[in-house]
Parts: sequence; structure tokens; C-alpha cells
Amino acid sequence: MNDNILCELYQVVLDRRSNPQEGSYTCYLFDKGLDKILKKVGEECAETIIAAKNGIAEDTVGEISDLLYHLMVLMADQAIPLDAVLAELDRRSQKIGNLKQMKTVDHES
Repeated sequence: MNDNILCELYQVVLDRRSNPQEGSYTCYLFDKGLDKILKKVGEECAETIIAAKNGIAEDTVGEISDLLYHLMVLMADQAIPLDAVLAELDRRSQKIGNLKQMKTVDHES
């Protein structure tokens, strides 16, 4: 297994943005713009939810992979470096006791 695959994939996405190639799906997404990229992120998110709900691990893995790819295209479009996301995840992993407190609602008022 390649532990650097996310970095490598992100570099390919960035390269496609800088050096468009005929027939590249990534280039197609960049050409169509933010609305198309966001539509695909939304579709892949919904498909991930459905796959997980159906309980078929292989399908869920495929949909999560599609979602991660489309998120990387969005990141490249918005000039968000992968390192920034990884640093934020690292920062969050260092927190202790970071669970949100449950709020109780007074239903009698």
C-alpha cells in the first residue's frame, strides 16, 4: 500500500490544472468550473451515504474514493493546499476532550 497516495493524487490534480490534457476528466471539471465541481462533490457525498447505508463495504470504499478525489479537485480549484488540510487534521488530533457538549432542550417552556 502506498502511504503517499493522497499527496501523489493531489499532485496529479494540480498538474492537470496547470497542464491540461485532452480527454482528462480532471481537466473537464476545471473547464466546467466551480458549479460543476461542487455538483460532483455533492453527488459523491450522497452516493457515499447511500453505499454506507446499504452496508456493502466495497461500494462504500469506492464512493469514499470518488468523494476524496472530487474534494481534491475542489481544493485545487480554490487554491487550498493539501498540506493545509493535513495540518488541520493533525491539529485536531492533538486535542483532548474535543467532543461537543450535548445541549438539553427545555420542552416545557
